[in-house]
Amino acid sequence: MPNIAYLSLGSNIGDRKGHLEQAIARLDALGDVAAVSAFYETEPVEFTDQALFLNCAVALETSLSPSDLIVSLLDIERSLGRERFQKKGPRTIDIDILLYGDHVVNLPDLTVPHPALAGRRFVLEPLAEIAPYATHPILKKTVTKLLEELPPGQNVWKLCKS
Repeated sequence: MPNIAYLSLGSNIGDRKGHLEQAIARLDALGDVAAVSAFYETEPVEFTDQALFLNCAVALETSLSPSDLIVSLLDIERSLGRERFQKKGPRTIDIDILLYGDHVVNLPDLTVPHPALAGRRFVLEPLAEIAPYATHPILKKTVTKLLEELPPGQNVWKLCKS
């Protein structure tokens, strides 16, 4: 039985829009892409000395387990030229699992819900567009509520529908 996985996609190297579009197209092999947010231009966080990102959120109906899904997402990243030179550094594509139904996963290589979800405007703005009432299974708050509770900062600009 399929679950809804909410994903965050981001790119800040090369053809950012093209990288996002290619990644979204490849997600079809992993299930049904049920929704895609608009694209948002966002400031980098943590390591800020890099180009602006283009981000979006995707709802994916999938029968893959969270562990199998992350393996497949990492394969998509590699196929689109993702190289991991610097933690939080520039990247052609980044795909994170934000939520996976109401599952809580704590594995060495995967934590769901994403541990930084509640504090990232560049993730919550696009996610609120496609899943405003999705609930964080640990914090018991909707995406909309998490977004409302964010302090000012982290500039995010909605650009276009994907």
